[in-house]
Amino acid sequence: MLKTFSIGGVHPHENKLSAHQPIITADVPSKAVILLGQHIGAPAKAIVSKGDVVKVGTVIAEANGFVSAAIHSSVSGKVAKVDSIIDASGYPKPAIFIDVEGDEWEESIDRSKDLVKECILTPEEIIKKITAAGIVGLGGACFPTQVKLMPPPGSKAECVIINAVECEPYLTADHQLMLEHAEEIMVGVNLIMKAVKVNKAYIGIENNKPDAIKLMTKVAADYTGISIVPLKVQYPQGGEKQLIDAVISRQVPSGALPIATGAIVQNVGTAYAIYEAVQKNKPLFERIITVTGKSVKKPSNFLARIGTPMQQLIDACGGLPEDTGKIIGGGPMMGKALVNAEVPMAKGSSGILIMNDKEAKRGAAKSCIRCAKCVGACPMGLEPYLLSTLANKGDFERMERENIMDCIECGSCQFTCPAQLPLLDYCRLGKAKVGAMIRSRQVKK
Repeated sequence: MLKTFSIGGVHPHENKLSAHQPIITADVPSKAVILLGQHIGAPAKAIVSKGDVVKVGTVIAEANGFVSAAIHSSVSGKVAKVDSIIDASGYPKPAIFIDVEGDEWEESIDRSKDLVKECILTPEEIIKKITAAGIVGLGGACFPTQVKLMPPPGSKAECVIINAVECEPYLTADHQLMLEHAEEIMVGVNLIMKAVKVNKAYIGIENNKPDAIKLMTKVAADYTGISIVPLKVQYPQGGEKQLIDAVISRQVPSGALPIATGAIVQNVGTAYAIYEAVQKNKPLFERIITVTGKSVKKPSNFLARIGTPMQQLIDACGGLPEDTGKIIGGGPMMGKALVNAEVPMAKGSSGILIMNDKEAKRGAAKSCIRCAKCVGACPMGLEPYLLSTLANKGDFERMERENIMDCIECGSCQFTCPAQLPLLDYCRLGKAKVGAMIRSRQVKK
């Protein structure tokens, strides 16, 4: 029997329209807009100014705190300005604007396709290179990777879990990455194991990717301590806490960090980025992104530079369909609608989903019928109907007592609600308000 997590979950239509589409190297943009806040934590601090000349891989912003990450130029050319731009959230955010001239890379980057397996670096040296390369979690949360690889005092890693689930409908970037770069991923996993000083790693892959499971199992046979774990198809299995539960049958306590279970979780794309950073001296300035949708002429997987306008990638798939209702950054469950198609790609940009008018239209919300489907679907064991009502009434103190901060914003509740209530919207609102309350209390201390 295939493993899965123990509480809640749903099974949306998969719609993996771009599955098995080879990774296409996207054209370098004529102008790149590189956001300074591409990760959880403090935005990076720009160290370039108007007129500065940069190459591909040049550091253009340094980490601005413990939980932060460096930013590198994805293009070569001249800095036009440091200004603000509307990002995927719809708010103006600081960014570095670069006019592209040619495609000159930093000489320290190894651009060969040769596989480099051996690594004589110490764990501390590996983490130092990961930090310098600006690696963040590529599954969506964008947590600075070096922080995750350095557990707090009193915590100890026992194993590494690689998230190769890709449970979001439509998205196929991680699937195709495994099919084309399995060896590099295994080396990356080995590097993570060495960095956190463990001898066991598990790679969780949902059973709707049998070709990836077969290939990764074959390649892993040559690497000591790495096991492939086929998983039942169940959303949101890609959630960190759900994946730990599915793979090693341990639950993260409410309010605790995943390291409390002895596991350190990294996305499969992050493992590949770590391979490139440590073995090839290549910073994180490009990533694989899926562009898809039922009306898109050619759903595709691209290797695209950070800072590329979303519109450029949409054009490479045949342009914006006439029946477009929404452009979603990410997948349909956790992604958010973009205000326009000129939003620049960031490190966390896993997909661009173009929804047609019919898909994008929400049904009219009706009265709650007390069916408790949202409760059964919640993978965190919360009561979304109650949390939604509390948010609507502004009772954020009660929301905190009801553990709203445990919500992972997966949308399972809203997906399963027969009354079509905007449960996720209210939970996001309440979580943001409660989070602000908690931070305010901490500042006063």
